[in-house]
Amino acid sequence: MWRLCALSVCLLALGVIAQNEWQARDAFDEVRRAMDRVNKYNCEIQHVGDLYLPENSVSHIPDIKDVNINPVFPNRTQLLHIHNIALSRAFFWSYILQSRFIRPAINDTYDPGMMYYFLSTVADVSTNKHVNASAVYFSPNMSYSSSYRGFFNKTFPRFAPRTFRADDFNDPIHLERISTLNTFTVRDLGAVPIDTSEDYTSDFYRINEWYKRWLPDKVFERHDTKTTYQIFIRYANNTNETFTFHGPPGADENPGPVNWTRPYFDCGRSNRWLVAAVVPIADIYPRHTGYRHIEYPTYTAVSVVEMDYDRIDINQCPYGLGNKEGGNIFADTARCKKETTECEPLHGWGFRRGGYQCRCRPGYRLPMQMRRPYLGEIVERATSEQYYNGFNCLKIGWVQKMPVQWEKATSPVRNYYLDRYPEYRHAVSGPAALGQSKINVHRTLDFILGMNKNNCREYKPEELILNGGVEYGAYEFFQNEAKMALRLANFISAFLQVSDPNEVYSGKRVADRPLTEDQMIGETLAIVMGDSRIWSAGTYWERNKFTNRTLFAPYAYKTQLNTRKFSVEDLARLNKSDEVYLNKPWFLTLKQRWLTNFDSLEKFYMKIKIRFNEAGETTMKYERYPNYYRGAQLQHGLWTAPYYDCYGKMPMWKIKYAAPFFGWDSLKVKLEFKGVVAVTMDLLKLDINQCSDKYYVPNAFKDTHKCDERNSYCIPILGRGFESGGYKCECKQGYEYPFEDPITYYDGQVLEAEFNNLVDNNETRFDMFRCRLAGASSVQVSMLMVLLMIFVSFGLYGRR
Repeated sequence: MWRLCALSVCLLALGVIAQNEWQARDAFDEVRRAMDRVNKYNCEIQHVGDLYLPENSVSHIPDIKDVNINPVFPNRTQLLHIHNIALSRAFFWSYILQSRFIRPAINDTYDPGMMYYFLSTVADVSTNKHVNASAVYFSPNMSYSSSYRGFFNKTFPRFAPRTFRADDFNDPIHLERISTLNTFTVRDLGAVPIDTSEDYTSDFYRINEWYKRWLPDKVFERHDTKTTYQIFIRYANNTNETFTFHGPPGADENPGPVNWTRPYFDCGRSNRWLVAAVVPIADIYPRHTGYRHIEYPTYTAVSVVEMDYDRIDINQCPYGLGNKEGGNIFADTARCKKETTECEPLHGWGFRRGGYQCRCRPGYRLPMQMRRPYLGEIVERATSEQYYNGFNCLKIGWVQKMPVQWEKATSPVRNYYLDRYPEYRHAVSGPAALGQSKINVHRTLDFILGMNKNNCREYKPEELILNGGVEYGAYEFFQNEAKMALRLANFISAFLQVSDPNEVYSGKRVADRPLTEDQMIGETLAIVMGDSRIWSAGTYWERNKFTNRTLFAPYAYKTQLNTRKFSVEDLARLNKSDEVYLNKPWFLTLKQRWLTNFDSLEKFYMKIKIRFNEAGETTMKYERYPNYYRGAQLQHGLWTAPYYDCYGKMPMWKIKYAAPFFGWDSLKVKLEFKGVVAVTMDLLKLDINQCSDKYYVPNAFKDTHKCDERNSYCIPILGRGFESGGYKCECKQGYEYPFEDPITYYDGQVLEAEFNNLVDNNETRFDMFRCRLAGASSVQVSMLMVLLMIFVSFGLYGRR
């Protein structure tokens, strides 16, 4: 009996192994084979070409010139996030390295210390589990530091603080023996012997493509051609200042500020395949010469943020408008049958086959036993017999033409639809439109989209707050922007808990100084400059929690979308009770929530190795090794209800996310609430969802679509924005799309327009937008049916 069981298991295993042998090898197999060929044991002896994948193995990379024009689909939001993080970090370091010109000239560098660099990269990685590593790489002898005595106007030979996520499965500090993804290895990669294979500036390093993208800075024309950005600063004492600094290239320049590397194997470090976004950091060099005419702006470093290649979705569909030829090595590797089906990519599958579905082409329909399009994963796993005998769509033989002459709906038809949608028979406008049990989507949008800085003063303050689920989907849509605020909150938490300005080290090393006003202004400003969807950001400190200040709240904002001019003001200058940020509902809510209990905060562990001395020939463990800090997660923050900022710097419908940060109390016994980081976004960039959903889903626009639910179902369409009609009506199982059309569904925008014509008693074709019963395979004469009818007729006639 056991022999029979063993034989069955072997046959089953062979069947699984040979399941796809009938399929031809394609680009996916070649890339997978190249990835499997390299590992941490043999990467050092591999040819340098084998440590990289083709450049077109990552497609649909976010472009800063296109972000605010076309929608960014869910399968590229994480790439967009590392794009924004790298850009934000480059803006901050460029600002803070040049901000010494704001302060009086003294024998000091005003530069952040080493721990500021280390903890900044830790915050980049800890905020988002999709970010694998973050680093700042300086050019040789271009990094100044305030971390050593007598080091004024001196430079490190190399300096490169880098943090990458460690696998803590077998880490002794975690007794659970599970990977928490919250342990980080922090290294100064500049503490190495110069001109060796460990020197990241050397050609022997092999995987330093991220360094060579921008460094060393080779200028063939004038040195003052670096892009400048203008900042208008208003301090708490109502004094003003205009500061201009050099930064990375602008979004309108070619090439743009963000460069992408090819996927590469991170040999000897994280030992994973990574993809990096690289942005240059500018500074005035050389420093403190006393002769400004020889100091010139140059790129002194790069900000590099890396992501695991396995987490990036691939597009296996054929070339088309959204899949340009030559830009995607995996194009046309899908198994959809092109005669009757077409490919549509799905998101969330990562680097594996099957991240698509096979939809019926126009003029075809699914078989009666199929409810949804063929899933690519099922198609990829099919045997040859299953593949060749299935996964087809049936041809629709009788196709209708769309009528040219439109007519008004008859009175019974019009009354039928007005009874079905009673909110249109007795339409309510203004703020009351949101108070109905089922809203009239057009009147509601008329109220929201018609609001402006002139008429907003006519409404009561409570009427300018949108409740009832208008913001549905915003938590996911603006998740990257919320993570920008969370990143700064976590950095401040880490710095306040790990760095002690009173600590005394042996030798010449000195502790980092407390956070400064310039650093907080730069961090807040970098959020707005690094993410174009964020219109304003603020860092709001609790009373007497910032060094030598009672209140401190740098607030950065912009007044137009694509600009190089930004404004910053310290909201501590506002002294009216209704203007002080300490009395704002979102600040009070977070303060009360985190007043005493901090158990739910996430604990992040760090294994930090710093340079042994100024020259940095080797590294040593940080004095407290390992150490940790407690910080907030995304769910610990607060989303506000959408509101119209009538009296603000930029009147618009906004939604705000606020994240708390924490530090030790004066006795260093327990944590305490220190303040809040908040960002605001434009609500009208959000896609509204009119499709049906469960009764408990808080969506104000739920079930306001115009699909005929008897024969079709609603599917949201991304990128339509805060407008009606952002959906399509797909035919249900057993129904088919009857018209001769290059699409197979009814577009929501057309449906909404035709429904408005019906309500207004204009010419309309709304009653035609429904799917018909499937089964009309063709319109032709059947001889068998003709003969049968003849015999039946003669039989009936004979009986008479």
